Amino acid sequence: MTGKTAEKPAEKPGPAPRKRKAKAEAPAPLPRSRFRRALRWLGRGLGAVAGFYLVLVLVFSIVPPPINLYQMSEAWRLGGIDKDWVSWEEIAPVAGRSAVAAEDANFCNHWGFDMTAIREAIEAGSNRGASTISQQVVKNVFLWQGRSWVRKAMEAMLTPVVELFWSKQRILEVYLNVAEFDDGVFGIQAAAQHYFDVDAKDLTALQAARLAAVLPDPKNRSASKPSSFVKSRTRQIIAGAETIAADGRSACFED
Repeated sequence: MTGKTAEKPAEKPGPAPRKRKAKAEAPAPLPRSRFRRALRWLGRGLGAVAGFYLVLVLVFSIVPPPINLYQMSEAWRLGGIDKDWVSWEEIAPVAGRSAVAAEDANFCNHWGFDMTAIREAIEAGSNRGASTISQQVVKNVFLWQGRSWVRKAMEAMLTPVVELFWSKQRILEVYLNVAEFDDGVFGIQAAAQHYFDVDAKDLTALQAARLAAVLPDPKNRSASKPSSFVKSRTRQIIAGAETIAADGRSACFED
């Protein structure tokens, strides 16, 4: 008997083994943006500059500024300059009033910027008369001469800071000690000696007005040999100094 070999039933193919999905690798960190890095360093640089100037503002609220960039350049050009710091108590009160009457009659009424004078200057198409004593102090003590936008921007930022930390009397005291009154002659004491052979505390109303009249062009005006323009301006300053004393606009810097 021929036996038939039983054929095994064909096995159904099972489901194909699932391929394991490769784990998604975390994306490589993107390289730092050069722009962001530059901004970071720029911010640090600006912060360092701001901190430097803040320290100077605080120090010079007490300590007399030793010298500024313009004085250094004039000392180099002329071979030396004449300057002699004196305290507020050593300056004739009329000298302060005369300077304010000549350069910034609303000195006691603004916070560093005379907006009325600025608007008038813009309408006239000139910046003459728009710069306050506070702005001039910032320019003379902390910055440099010139009309660049960078200097103007720094002046605009520093002026409110000086107004915040300095009294009006201190601002005027520094102004009178750093202003140029003749070629290479800086400060009210050196100017009083140079022109009139007296100390700043002994200046008369006429002498103080003459000194204020040479501002802001001391290289072309003289207090000892006044032109007709300086004489006319002197009379205006004397009247202005009397006016601000009478109406109280000198109260912020007078004891």
